[in-house]
Amino acid sequence: MTFSKTLQQHLEQELHIHIQQIAPLSGGDINQVFKITTTDGLHFVIKLNSAKVFHRMFAAEAIGLKTLAKTQAFKTPKVISHGEFANQSYLILEYIHSGSMGKSFWLNFGKQLARLHKTTNLYFGLETHNYIGSLPQYNTKTENLPSFYIEQRLEPQFKLASKKGYSFTINSFYKNLEQIIPNEQPALIHGDLWSGNYLVDENGYPALIDPAICFGSREMDIAMMHLFGGFSSKVFDYYHQSFPLIEEWKRRLSIWQLYYLLVHLNLFGSSYYASVSNIIKQFS
Repeated sequence: MTFSKTLQQHLEQELHIHIQQIAPLSGGDINQVFKITTTDGLHFVIKLNSAKVFHRMFAAEAIGLKTLAKTQAFKTPKVISHGEFANQSYLILEYIHSGSMGKSFWLNFGKQLARLHKTTNLYFGLETHNYIGSLPQYNTKTENLPSFYIEQRLEPQFKLASKKGYSFTINSFYKNLEQIIPNEQPALIHGDLWSGNYLVDENGYPALIDPAICFGSREMDIAMMHLFGGFSSKVFDYYHQSFPLIEEWKRRLSIWQLYYLLVHLNLFGSSYYASVSNIIKQFS
């Protein structure tokens, strides 16, 4: 996947710009990411991947960013354009200039996350399916949270894991989940809130990127933030002050982390198998 001269010409015509510089950025394992600088001194981010392999990935990401932006909870990169050219998908975003984390960064993060999660809906799910990493993520509308989590999150990952040769006994685990998961309103969540998916903007405020949104359990974002670290413990105190979590939320963290560990098992292999198995045993 390369940033070809013909792609450059296509984008210049589409956006009515003249590109002066193209510099690679860190973009993970799925996409190639570049910073574009125009002759007018404007800066954009462009993400590229295979239109055939990752069908409508960038269209789904654009929906996610626009949905987050509407809440005005966090700064997110503005979506400039997305489309396909010469078997490549592209997504063009506002470039967010980085700054230093101020004293109130985690206070702001906690309060802003609470504000995001207070955005609710009549159902769990979303109008469209999207992606978690490079894997499809399903969002069929569901009225019941345990059903949504089991059918739209866990089941697809367990089926994929089975195809890869991993086996689990999950019948009693599913039954117990229906009793353990609390009855709470659907919350708009980022969906993939690890430390690599937030930035510090030029004013010292948090900004969110690379969403995998849905209306789900707000504890999923909290669980993901705990899973791999990278967040101050203060952020959870500030969050709890603004939007108190339901009793025994800490006990439930591993239930929500199971989804993300299954995703990592299916993407990166057997080093995550023991963690997945332990959570199933814990709640079976």
